[in-house]
Amino acid sequence: MGKKSRRPGRASRQAKAAERKASTARIRVIVAAVVAALLITGGAVALLRYRAQGEVLKVTERVSFEVEGRGSFVMEVYPRAMPITAANFLALVKSGFYADLTWHRVEDWVVQTGDPTGTGSGGSEQTIPLETHPQLKNVRGAVGMARTDDPNSATSQFYILRRDARTLDNSYAVFGKVIEGMDVIDKLEEGDKISGAQVVSATPPPD
Repeated sequence: MGKKSRRPGRASRQAKAAERKASTARIRVIVAAVVAALLITGGAVALLRYRAQGEVLKVTERVSFEVEGRGSFVMEVYPRAMPITAANFLALVKSGFYADLTWHRVEDWVVQTGDPTGTGSGGSEQTIPLETHPQLKNVRGAVGMARTDDPNSATSQFYILRRDARTLDNSYAVFGKVIEGMDVIDKLEEGDKISGAQVVSATPPPD
């Protein structure tokens, strides 16, 4: 008859159990390290993305408008997110283009100006291509460029929203937002006149 196989002794079984336990512990440590690395990397990426977004929407220019008989309002402009649109708008403001123009369109949800003819069909001589940015939405207070059916036809006319109009997102160039004086926007009536507009500093001067 053949020899009976020897069963492992208690000490051998305990050694194997200890080895399995140690191996499991090592796997847990590795998995935890991988998860931690992923979380740290993801957090770092999210932080960098957040900072990048903040830089894109960093306000470097503000514009103040005075409306006869109504008061003034201030909008912030985003040249880093909307470089072409903002540059065109700021150049028009600095040239005095908007002085004495009327608000030719006043509806419950939007007001519009920037047409020297006062009819809604005029503008400056310079057209600009359509720009959009995923973080700039058509919400109350948003400032965007008006245009014809041609996406690249914006010139000088701009609108300010009295209430959200998200259906316009990605189709119209939102380049700023009213930060002071929305009560003035809410009181506007058709034919009200802009008495002046000027670029003001986005940051307070040093002491």
